[in-house]
Amino acid sequence: MADEPKKPDSFRPQDPHIPGVTDNPKREQEAEKLRKLAEKAQRGASSSSPAISPALIGIIVGIIAVVGLAYVGVKWWETQRALKQAENPPVAAGTTDLPPTNTTVADLPFGPGPVATTAELSKEWSSKRFIFRAPQTADNIPAVVIKLPNNVYWGVSLREPFGTCEMEYVTDTEKISAVYRFQAEHPMIGDPCTKAVFDLLKYGPAPGGVVRGETVSGQAVRPPIAIQMVVKGKDVVAVKIEE
Repeated sequence: MADEPKKPDSFRPQDPHIPGVTDNPKREQEAEKLRKLAEKAQRGASSSSPAISPALIGIIVGIIAVVGLAYVGVKWWETQRALKQAENPPVAAGTTDLPPTNTTVADLPFGPGPVATTAELSKEWSSKRFIFRAPQTADNIPAVVIKLPNNVYWGVSLREPFGTCEMEYVTDTEKISAVYRFQAEHPMIGDPCTKAVFDLLKYGPAPGGVVRGETVSGQAVRPPIAIQMVVKGKDVVAVKIEE
């Protein structure tokens, strides 16, 4: 079938007539293929790589800047925290920075019940450690009974009020001065975790009123928790713990 004559395109100028070239159908087909391939490549290039607007570039730069500042801030905060911890190392709850005693829990008497004798506590400021088993929780609480002046036997829980650190009864006033930075004239109760000092000859506020053991140095929420003690014959008996 013979090729139909091409319709003139009013929007395209006529190709010049060159004998032996423009009259050759094969050359015209190859030229048409090349033209279409060029147009297709141009359309693909323009659609596959759209231009990024200046506003979008500004947003991207802003996000990168904010992330960078946040990273620098976090690193600065971590460095400062590490420096503070190096200067003031924290004391873990339930531990003490003082040498532990050689007494084990198995060697201590248990209350409620007799925990000492009047012979063991014959002198003022003499003491004896014991364990008080709280009936409400069946918790074994470290405690000490102390003979105060005027023949008063006073029991004290050595567990930090509202905490877990174990306090201590300190009879060496030089140790109180060196460790707790307090000039004492008689034995005191000390909290090695907070460095608070409690005087059993003075009364301080507690939820139920006032109780022995006013805080005379450092910070504490209240005096040590008291344990009621009574003397029955030669026995010093732990009765109940303050609620």
